[in-house]
Amino acid sequence: MATLREASCACGQVEVRIEGDPVVMAYCHCESCRSWLGAPIHAASLWPTPKVTVARGEELLRVYKRSEASHRNFCVECGAPVLVRHPDIGLTDVPAGNVAGLDYAPTMHVNYAEKVMSIRDGLPKLAGMPGVEGGEEVLPE
Repeated sequence: MATLREASCACGQVEVRIEGDPVVMAYCHCESCRSWLGAPIHAASLWPTPKVTVARGEELLRVYKRSEASHRNFCVECGAPVLVRHPDIGLTDVPAGNVAGLDYAPTMHVNYAEKVMSIRDGLPKLAGMPGVEGGEEVLPE
């Protein structure tokens, strides 16, 4: 039986259900995530899109399409980020801090070339995104 997890916005009016385990957990340093979250680093947890469903409050979600590759969903009541759909790769990012009971264990840093603060944790630091030209270059800590 697959693990069923829940996530929500800050006010709790939008609830997300997630089946299974994340495909990737990583720290993202891109300017897009930083500006959307108002934080220097994003704790990303990426799941197969069909495994992520909005169980309650879908009418409260609005989408900001920073690009065609990144559809950021937020709650109109509290303004909190809820999820980011990445249609090109078939994955949905649910910010790890929103996922109840998730044992967050990132395996890498992505978009480290855009970092605003250095992290020394021994994890690989990729210049960009895996699978994107030049993205898999490993940078020094």
